[in-house]
Amino acid sequence: MPPPFRADHVGSLLRHQALLDARSSLSSPSNMYSLDVPDAVKEAEAQAIHDVVKMQLEKGIRPITDGEYARHIYYGGFFEKLGGFEAKPNLPIPDAFRTDFPTTTGLARMGAKTRAAVVCTGKIEYKESPYLTEWLALRDTLPENLWKEAKITIPAPNYQHIQLKPGSAWTAESGYTSDQEYFDDLAECYASELQTLYDHGLRNIQIDDPHLTYFCSLQFVAGCAQDGTDTNALLDLYIRTHNRLLCDIPEDLHVGVHLCRGNMAGSTHWVSGSYEKIAYKLFRETEYRTYLMEFDDRERSGGFEPLRLLPQRKNVVLGLISTKKAELECRETVIAAIREAAAVIAEAQKVSVEEALDCLALSPQCGFSSSSLAGGVGMTMERMWEKLELVKSIAEEVWPGRE
Repeated sequence: MPPPFRADHVGSLLRHQALLDARSSLSSPSNMYSLDVPDAVKEAEAQAIHDVVKMQLEKGIRPITDGEYARHIYYGGFFEKLGGFEAKPNLPIPDAFRTDFPTTTGLARMGAKTRAAVVCTGKIEYKESPYLTEWLALRDTLPENLWKEAKITIPAPNYQHIQLKPGSAWTAESGYTSDQEYFDDLAECYASELQTLYDHGLRNIQIDDPHLTYFCSLQFVAGCAQDGTDTNALLDLYIRTHNRLLCDIPEDLHVGVHLCRGNMAGSTHWVSGSYEKIAYKLFRETEYRTYLMEFDDRERSGGFEPLRLLPQRKNVVLGLISTKKAELECRETVIAAIREAAAVIAEAQKVSVEEALDCLALSPQCGFSSSSLAGGVGMTMERMWEKLELVKSIAEEVWPGRE
């Protein structure tokens, strides 16, 4: 089964200044998990979503997303809406976090003293859908025949756990005695969320898990060793959790997973390293059908060699267009890279390059604005749309008539 779209994008888009101004009171790190959103902000979000959907329809950009305009940051609005979680707005850096955790060490270099997180303090329960309101706001801008062409994003279940100091993602008051118990209940909440969104017409969901690439980082692995954490066991725990949330999804619900290395303000990324260290477990042991992967900078993400481990009937969306650099990519260079990736898969699967192209698609390597204030150096609204149109145009050339 081919990927849903030959031209894809990760979901987050640059925000117009009017939306940034409206959300300014919610944009500090200590407020990123705030559920107290003023009506004026909700109105600004609704207008911004209406406008960005209209632009995608006019330009033929797919999948249709809300740009994550109802969130300050890509993982916002999920964990804090589940029962049993409590937002902690000012956890100290580095004491509350894993040793040498790439994100917090990077933030510390920028002058940050604290970081917000969400900690489990009670039984994890699915009391309300975290993202149904967002999906309905997007869905209601579209005729019903286009619902299947829309996508929303959800942060990975390990987002809070991986960054926090070992043993602190859940408290003694929560009633949990192991990470496995914590993740089993969390996976059930995810499964319930996928079903809820499906029941309301959503057919394409993207799980954002940039932290899986941290297992490719020498800094992260070394920090875990100092903490006494077995990274192989930790990765297995996360993969098991991913698979548990996928085990009962409807057959016609597409769920893909996005991996990158970060795209914070000033084109900042947090880690580097080839996918080689995680490729086997990623492709062979997770149940995802589609992997959206960063490949725009070989120095940061390595080459295509790990794609040799991709099984048949699974897909990769090649993130070859940069959201970090404002320069428009060379069309011929991108097409050559797509065919290079296809050649790696073709050799491994003993098929032709043309057959291998069937399991590939093209996208930017990350969202254009993972948080309200993030974005690549020099990136503008105009250039963002030019890049998305370039993705669409290249896809039409590489996969003519192959939707």
